[in-house]
Amino acid sequence: MTLSDLFLSQLSDLFRIGLLIALFITMLRTRAASGVWIPLAAGAVFVAVILPSTMQATSVPLMQAVLVGFVANVVILAVILAAWTLFQRLRG
Repeated sequence: MTLSDLFLSQLSDLFRIGLLIALFITMLRTRAASGVWIPLAAGAVFVAVILPSTMQATSVPLMQAVLVGFVANVVILAVILAAWTLFQRLRG
């Protein structure tokens, strides 16, 4: 599996997307106490490590899957944050 295949499969992983949406909602509820960026970064690292660690063994080394997963998580979180910002601006 090439890096681009791995990246695209992680971008389209519904479980990963659901975890990151839940992370974003949790961040919105607790941002007064813990801020925005540290919880999002810690959550992105956590999801990037936990998903390849618990999935079935593949031909991809674990560290490579974690690093590509972290990049995929950042991309997904950027899309979620952009959609939230757009929603806030259009709402008023």
